[in-house]
Amino acid sequence: MNQPLWNPTAEAVAKSNIRAFSQQCENRFDLQLPDYDSLWQWSVDCPEDFWSAFWDFAEIKSQQRGERVLINGDKMPGAQFFPDARLNFAENLLQRRDDTDAIVFRAEDKVNRRISWNQLYDQVSLLSQALRNAGVQPGDRVAGFVPNMPETIIAMLATASLGAIWTSCSPDFGVNGVLDRFGQSRPKVLFCADGYFYNGKGHSSLNTVAEILQDLPVVEQVVVLPLLDAEPDVTSVNETRPTATLAQFTASYSAGEIEFASMPFNHPLFIMYSSGTTGA
Repeated sequence: MNQPLWNPTAEAVAKSNIRAFSQQCENRFDLQLPDYDSLWQWSVDCPEDFWSAFWDFAEIKSQQRGERVLINGDKMPGAQFFPDARLNFAENLLQRRDDTDAIVFRAEDKVNRRISWNQLYDQVSLLSQALRNAGVQPGDRVAGFVPNMPETIIAMLATASLGAIWTSCSPDFGVNGVLDRFGQSRPKVLFCADGYFYNGKGHSSLNTVAEILQDLPVVEQVVVLPLLDAEPDVTSVNETRPTATLAQFTASYSAGEIEFASMPFNHPLFIMYSSGTTGA
């Protein structure tokens, strides 16, 4: 097939964010950027101008940006963008505060939920407070043995709000696959769903979590996210580590303004893993 299945209309292109950004750059730097290729080429030729302009266009929220945009730009690895900036990833993702949809969730045909931006902010606020009081600090690792679900996003944002580092594995991983990964990242808190849906059926994760915890002594708190059951029974997960459902873990807190940790631009955000085919 030589033809694309779909092309945007000229009107849609003219109203797109990328066109608005291109026009702003044209005016700011006296350029001609008529198409995507020309914008890309300019970004390669003049990365400091490009990323400085994008920071302003995207209205990045920060405690400070600093004057320097790029140092050691000819080194890979070694280049650093915005080396003097201080900001928080979660704070930027949560700038919007209204009742429109932030997340529309489907778990096959079993679960159908919507969460607004206001609801998302409030839920991150609750969990951020609970994690802070559980001892999570900048640089700590928080892990998720979780499917794609709203609570996974909430846990990641709450982790990032504190300057901690999020890492996750799919709940269909086996015990050894999880330990190969979390054994290296050494999380202080483990989030897990009570299970997941696959091919129309629910599959519990809690027995697997119990096995994982036997060989993951660094975990100090386990939080179970409800998916299969609105109120999952967590008593069998582990007797040696505090274990709570998400509702129990956040029950003592009230939603309010989030205290976002101010972090360097190059501070770690996620730990991600290869497929494992090349070894641990």
